[in-house]
Amino acid sequence: MNAIFFSQFKGPLSVIDIPIPAPTNDGVVIKVEATGLCRSDWHAWMGHDPDIVLPHVPGHEFAGVISAIGSSVSKYSIGDRVTVPFVSGCGKCGYCLRGDAQVCPTQTQPGFTGYGSFAEYVAINNADFNLVKIPEALSFATAAALGCRFATAYRGLIKRAHLTANEKVVIYGCGGVGLSAIMIAKAKGAIVYAVDINDAALKIAESLGAETINSSKVDPIAYLQNLGGADVSVDALGSKATAGASVLSLARRGRHLQLGLLITPDGLSEIPMARVIAWEIDLLGSHGMSARDYPEMLALVATGVLNPAVLVKREVGLAEGAKALAELDSNSLGGITIIKPNK
Repeated sequence: MNAIFFSQFKGPLSVIDIPIPAPTNDGVVIKVEATGLCRSDWHAWMGHDPDIVLPHVPGHEFAGVISAIGSSVSKYSIGDRVTVPFVSGCGKCGYCLRGDAQVCPTQTQPGFTGYGSFAEYVAINNADFNLVKIPEALSFATAAALGCRFATAYRGLIKRAHLTANEKVVIYGCGGVGLSAIMIAKAKGAIVYAVDINDAALKIAESLGAETINSSKVDPIAYLQNLGGADVSVDALGSKATAGASVLSLARRGRHLQLGLLITPDGLSEIPMARVIAWEIDLLGSHGMSARDYPEMLALVATGVLNPAVLVKREVGLAEGAKALAELDSNSLGGITIIKPNK
C-alpha cells in the first residue's frame, strides 16, 4: 500500500510502498477512504510526541471500510463503514468502563503509538470497543473531520465547560479545532468571538456566525474585558501567547478550555495563575472523545444542527498531503484539508 512515511523528525516526507497491515485477533484493518490533516500530525513529524517510534506513518482522524477482521471481533463485519476516535481505549480499566476511554492509561493512538491513517490501510486493535459505525448519509470526508478536532471541541465545550445558551465564548485560533468550536458554540446558542491573525480563517469564522477579531490589529483581551469578559474561553491553537490571552479574556469565575497542544522544551506551560486564583477561574482540558459518546454528536450532524461538512475546504492525494503536512505550520489556508489515499 502507499503511505506517507518519514524516518527522521523534521526530515523528508515521502510516499512509499509498504506492506498492508494484518489484523490482530481483536482488531480490524480499515481501507482508508478519507483522513484529515491536523496540526497534531505536524507535531508528530516535528518530534514533539514522545510516543512516536521511527520510522513512522502519521495520520489519526479517518473514516473508511473494514477490509479484514480478527477472529474475536463480534460487533463488526467486513464492509462496515466506520470511524475511530483518535484515542483508542483498552476497554477494561476503570476509566474505559465509566466511559472515559479518552484518558485510558494504556490508550493507543493511530499515527502516534503506531502507524496511522496517511495510508491506504490502517490497523486498529480492540475493535469492538473502539469502532464507531457511520451512517450511509454521512460522507467519509465529513466523518474523518469528526475524529479529532470536532470531537475534541464538542466534548470540551459541551461535557467539560458545560456551555449554555447566551454565554459569551472567545475562541483563540481559527484552524480546524477552532472552527469546529465556533460551530458547536453557535449551535448551543452562545455569543461567539473568534480571534486569529489569518484573514482567510477569520472569514470562515465569520461565515459560521462569529464576531471576528484580528489580534494583529486589535487587542482581544481589552476588547473582551470591555464587554465584561467571556464566560468561556478556548485556546484552540496551543501556545503560551494564546493560552495566556484566553485566561485573561475571561470574566470572574470564567472557564478556560485548553484544546490546542501546548508544546514547550521542558514540557511545562506558563499560565497567568495569579488571575486564575484571584478570579476563581477554572482550567479545563479536552482530550478527544470516547466511542461511546459519538452517537449524541452524530445525531446532531444527522439532523443538521451541526454541519461539519462546511469546514472541509479541500481534498488532496497522498503526495499533495505530504507537502501540505510539511507546510502546515506556515500555510494561510483556512478550513480542514482531507487526504484521500486512493485519489
